[in-house]
Amino acid sequence: MECTFHDRLSTRIMGSSSFCIWLLLIFSVISSNVLTVDAFQGNYGVNYGMLGDNLPSPGSVVTLLKAAKIKNTRIYTADHEVLKAFNGSGIEIIVGLGNQFLTEMSVGEDPAMDWIKDNVQPFLPGTRIVGIAVGNEILGGDDHELWEVLLPTVKNVYSALGKLGLTKAVQVLSPHSEAVFENSYPPSSCVFKEDILVYMKPMLQFFSQAGSPFYINAYPFLAYKSDPVTIDINYALFKSNKGIRDPKTNLHYDNMFEAQLDAGYAALEKAGFPKMEIIVSETGWASKGDDNEPGASVENARAYNHNLRKRLAKKKGTPYRPKLPMRAYIFALFNENQKTGPTSERNFGLFKPDGSIAYDIGFTGLKDSSGHQSPAPFQVLGAYGWVGSSCTLLLTACITLLLLVSDS
Repeated sequence: MECTFHDRLSTRIMGSSSFCIWLLLIFSVISSNVLTVDAFQGNYGVNYGMLGDNLPSPGSVVTLLKAAKIKNTRIYTADHEVLKAFNGSGIEIIVGLGNQFLTEMSVGEDPAMDWIKDNVQPFLPGTRIVGIAVGNEILGGDDHELWEVLLPTVKNVYSALGKLGLTKAVQVLSPHSEAVFENSYPPSSCVFKEDILVYMKPMLQFFSQAGSPFYINAYPFLAYKSDPVTIDINYALFKSNKGIRDPKTNLHYDNMFEAQLDAGYAALEKAGFPKMEIIVSETGWASKGDDNEPGASVENARAYNHNLRKRLAKKKGTPYRPKLPMRAYIFALFNENQKTGPTSERNFGLFKPDGSIAYDIGFTGLKDSSGHQSPAPFQVLGAYGWVGSSCTLLLTACITLLLLVSDS
């Protein structure tokens, strides 16, 4: 009898253990999928700039983003208060490694490792840091010394992430301005400037191997501001217009935003990277400007951002890349009163500093038009939503089974 009892118990334990192993394998697959970064949920994100002395607290910003159902954001630093506030929110965030750090980071892996250990690793996984933007608009800028150190810095950051086991969780990227292009009209004629291509091509090669998209800051507003006589403002604002036809591809464009993206795709193709995706890291329209800034108005800002949001929501591609849905970060979340430059620089916000909407494109602000506080938005289910809950349930089931067997 004793031998029979132990045989049965052994069989039960082995069966339960096998079942638990099966559950743990499922947990492992789910976890690995959670930690494999795409760096972008859906098609719409927003840049969260903080150059203002009257902006809401980071906690209020999380509330605002949840209410607006915005799941992607990008900050230009690695502000610890922001990263703490985003803990458990489920909002994906790209942090910025500022231009001023690039020279130091380029000399070796250790400075990059220290920066990641201070500004990224401690906040994971609760805060969903999915990317590090190395510099901003370096190539094409005036500081040619930074051109030299950009790629070494990118490689050091990526290598440090690898040694910390984070390359599947945190993407490395570097946003560019349209100054990297020699020309962009018509879209099919676009190429990188020759002096920039020397630096751009090895960087594209590295990003291609690392699985990072090409990030570009695309502003129809700036193009229109520079040439309001030639450019039809309706073409820049997604409004009804005759559009343009590319004589080489015979593709028709009814808005400048998609033409700018396809110009980027043409340049990438000619550089040898026809399969690389483009993500727009900045785009937007100023609601106020100086006398020499035509087009800057609340009406035009509303039209551009409203129409762009509708386009992105369709999850469609451009005329040249119709099967690759467009994805973009809007600039910016708030009007920032401490930004330098022309008046437009301080008036790109979708929201005013008090949390109310700057103009209506369908979002809910922290305050309504009368100044009353909006109701608290829905609660999210932990940092990873239902996935985190599913993993917890699987582990709980496994532990319960083991306890039942041990009680037998």
